[in-house]
Amino acid sequence: MLLTVVAFIVLLTLLILIHEFGHFMAARKAGVTVEEFGFGLPPKARTLFRRNGTVFTLNWVPFGGFVRLKGETALAEHERNKTGSFHAASLTARIAILSAGVFMNFVLAFVLLVFGFSVGRWIPTYFAMSDMQAHADRGIIELQTGVVIEKVLSGEPAAIAGVPEKSVLLKVNDQAVTLAEQVAEAQLNRSRVIYTVLVGEGEDAQEQRYMVALKDGKSGVVIQTFPLKLSAPLRGVGMSSLLALREAKIMTVQTVRGIGALITSLARSGQVPEGITGIVGIAQLTYSSVQAGFMTYLRLVALISLSLAILNFLPFPALDGGRLLFVLVEAVTRRPLNRRFEAYSNALGFSVLILLILLITFYDIIRLF
Repeated sequence: MLLTVVAFIVLLTLLILIHEFGHFMAARKAGVTVEEFGFGLPPKARTLFRRNGTVFTLNWVPFGGFVRLKGETALAEHERNKTGSFHAASLTARIAILSAGVFMNFVLAFVLLVFGFSVGRWIPTYFAMSDMQAHADRGIIELQTGVVIEKVLSGEPAAIAGVPEKSVLLKVNDQAVTLAEQVAEAQLNRSRVIYTVLVGEGEDAQEQRYMVALKDGKSGVVIQTFPLKLSAPLRGVGMSSLLALREAKIMTVQTVRGIGALITSLARSGQVPEGITGIVGIAQLTYSSVQAGFMTYLRLVALISLSLAILNFLPFPALDGGRLLFVLVEAVTRRPLNRRFEAYSNALGFSVLILLILLITFYDIIRLF
């Protein structure tokens, strides 16, 4: 449990500090004064050191960190336009500063994915056996398929013979089957067959044989092809980079779909749907990943880093994407937005985000029980 707590704090802190470091470096490069770089969240515990006009502080809440840019929240024009102020920077510089945090989270996720697919021999994410088989044919993964009996229909021949559900169908008569379509071929024009199935897992797995009468060539089972054995060879950086980009695309699509599902569910029923998780859920995932090993933990870090980047890029007030939207509107209209409107919008957006986090956390806790 102690290791899980440490891993959880490191995960959140690393992702947020990487994000804030992106803002910090982009601001410094654009000539914007970074007044404070905080490790953890306020209240402040102590000042660590000062360098190039920036105060580096250690704060009491041990999660993440923050940067405070000169004039970032100022409403008065004379404060916003001071030399070194965020709002005194060019539109291009402000766009770069606001985008830099998201960019750093993407970079971190990409680097971890490349490392995982090369050194860790990670298996890419698949949603279809056809994609998995295509990668196996190209040598990207090593795959041995099998046929699993997902369901045995009540009252049908297989049920009468006692064929167990969730068993692996190895042979029909003496013909080995590794694909679901081979079963129908092996049963064609036959009135009865012998199923050889594998029941159980690991060392306790046993082969059992069942005589099954057929009705019109069917035994009354629901079967599908599944990966019986799955592994990955050593990959070079080039192939691993391509797989990392593919994985990032899949994660991005799934995250966007999840956000859409959350909005739809909240609008229709006021409930948080399954699969959407917050801090408590991330803590649970951290525990599971720590139990599974370091490489599984790294994959979780990559996933959450990418999710954090996508969420922050949404055009919603208080998020980087929302603030970026204000800058883009200013670029199009060629005049700054009403400062109070911008400040109030960000404050309202922040309040909505806090309420949303609390709601998701509430459902996380309910699901624990």
